[in-house]
Amino acid sequence: MSKQCLNLGCGTDIRPGWVNLDVAALPGVDVVHDLKVLPLPFEDGQFDHVACLDVLEHLDYPPVLKEIHRILKPGGTVRIDVPHFTSSNVYVDPTHRGIGFSVKTFRFFAKGTGEHDRRGGYYFDFQFQEISETSLVFSKGLPYAWNWLIDPLVNFSYKVQCYYEATAFSRLFPAENLRVVLVK
Repeated sequence: MSKQCLNLGCGTDIRPGWVNLDVAALPGVDVVHDLKVLPLPFEDGQFDHVACLDVLEHLDYPPVLKEIHRILKPGGTVRIDVPHFTSSNVYVDPTHRGIGFSVKTFRFFAKGTGEHDRRGGYYFDFQFQEISETSLVFSKGLPYAWNWLIDPLVNFSYKVQCYYEATAFSRLFPAENLRVVLVK
């Protein structure tokens, strides 16, 4: 049986064999739907994987995460790419809501993390089972030559990522994006 995959807010990133959803009826878009209008037009537990790349920064994202949780099968994953709070892209795009994300942000939505256990558990009525990946994405090439060294150092562990965010290193070497994979 083939896996059911959803490319949420795909834009021009059309993925063959996936369900491609966007607000615009672009070539290759399978489902035209505004992500600000919930619920999403899918059955509970329909998808094995959801890609949500450069989308959540445009939305009130907790209700969208709840919908992603609803449409994922148990054990299903969602890959999320969003601007890191040090990225200039947080403010460049006029359609962004002006929020940047931290390595701690999505821990509010995952069981067994300090943030979820202290606060997220009563803020939200859904939870993912775990976070299988958290990484910071850095621009490469000129003038970002140092980022080839910074990337593996910062992404060595979650503790190092937290140290990076809490110190001047994050301002000297800003990350472009945050990548997180949540497991239902």
